[in-house]
Amino acid sequence: MSSTTEPAEPLSVEQLSETTLLRFATAGSVDDGKSTLVGRLLHDSKSVLADQLEAVERASASRGQEAPDLALLTDGLRAEREQGITIDVAYRYFATPRRRFILADTPGHVQYTRNMVTGASTAELTVILVDARNGVVEQTRRHAAIAALLRVPHVVLAVNKMDLVDYREAVFAEIAEEFTAYATELGVPEVTAIPISALAGDNVVEPSAVMDWYGGPTVLEHLETVPVSHDLSHCHARLPVQYVIRPQTAEHPDYRGYAGQIAAGSFRVGDEVTVLPSGRTSKISGIDLLGEPVQVAWTTQSVTVLLADDIDVSRGDLIVPSKDAPATTQDVEATVCHVADAPLTVGHRVLLKHGTRTVKAIVKDIPSRLTLDDLSLHPHPGRLVANDIGRVKIRTAEPLPVDSYADSRRTGSFILIDPSDGTTLTAGMVGESFAAPDPVKGADDEDGWDF
Repeated sequence: MSSTTEPAEPLSVEQLSETTLLRFATAGSVDDGKSTLVGRLLHDSKSVLADQLEAVERASASRGQEAPDLALLTDGLRAEREQGITIDVAYRYFATPRRRFILADTPGHVQYTRNMVTGASTAELTVILVDARNGVVEQTRRHAAIAALLRVPHVVLAVNKMDLVDYREAVFAEIAEEFTAYATELGVPEVTAIPISALAGDNVVEPSAVMDWYGGPTVLEHLETVPVSHDLSHCHARLPVQYVIRPQTAEHPDYRGYAGQIAAGSFRVGDEVTVLPSGRTSKISGIDLLGEPVQVAWTTQSVTVLLADDIDVSRGDLIVPSKDAPATTQDVEATVCHVADAPLTVGHRVLLKHGTRTVKAIVKDIPSRLTLDDLSLHPHPGRLVANDIGRVKIRTAEPLPVDSYADSRRTGSFILIDPSDGTTLTAGMVGESFAAPDPVKGADDEDGWDF
């Protein structure tokens, strides 16, 4: 491999506007070669700046390496995370003439598995790395379970370090079969297995000359051609209200607008809408986008909506079409991934954040915890610890308009927060909403948590 790379011609604004966007995440155990794969993708797709490559070459040469160690393109951030300086997901942006990419590079250590929830929550594809020498391990199964839980539509199994097993097809086939069977049982809709050597560059961007038994796409080719289905403009229309705008100026004495980012669907002037959880109805009389009036707005646009009637709307409310309004409930059943070091227990008093609304809640039951080895359910474990996946039943102090996560990844998800210090405890995906039973009383009638 040459130690220098000619800089690629940058894509023009017109070219970028014509390409589609793919959000994808990478996941893998420590030392599976994830950093090298990301570095190889960036390098071989000519997405590395010249000064970055020169710095990597100098660092590699100082270590006595003849070729640049592409893992150094990402190892700096990874080392910081592993040393406890930061454990945030690192986002990287690159583009080819066929597609633009946002890559969520997630940590590999077991204690940071929870960060994959953040990285994969908006991804349309997840690349899960496996070391060909080790095969499918517990961390691999955990990553597959999270991908299934988050309903990531496309999963790529990258069987790395094929050069260390003499590029044997039988090794790849055995790992691919085991992982595919496991992922299918979890409900993953699509698995694409690719044998690679990130270090040598085999099947990452260019096809491998030593694995002629493999006739599928390279990693980059698959990323460029996989169908992207993240268009939410045809989903249930939802606008979480983030801010109420009342300038009360001489120029706009009666202006009252409700600002927020459209979570799904589209809204038009004249639409009949309902404000939840109050259930009050009105009609959209205007939509402002970037200070200009428009007739229609859609998913991800930040807008200000004006209503024909003067009704009480505040931060945390949800504006929805009257003919397509979700039911409100105080009882939420969901599948969750616990992300905090402190356990989540039955009776735990928490804050539940759904969209822009935060309410008090109590964990009423933990019906089951998923056992990753055989996908069995451990009934009524009593608590969930860090990285556990399980089912919970939650009672909220106020009604919430929740969608099923299967219908909407935005309005079907929530997080649980520790009310004492603001720590994020759990990420939840609504699996079932059911009618509220008789009011449930808390243990203490004087602490404000009785609902």
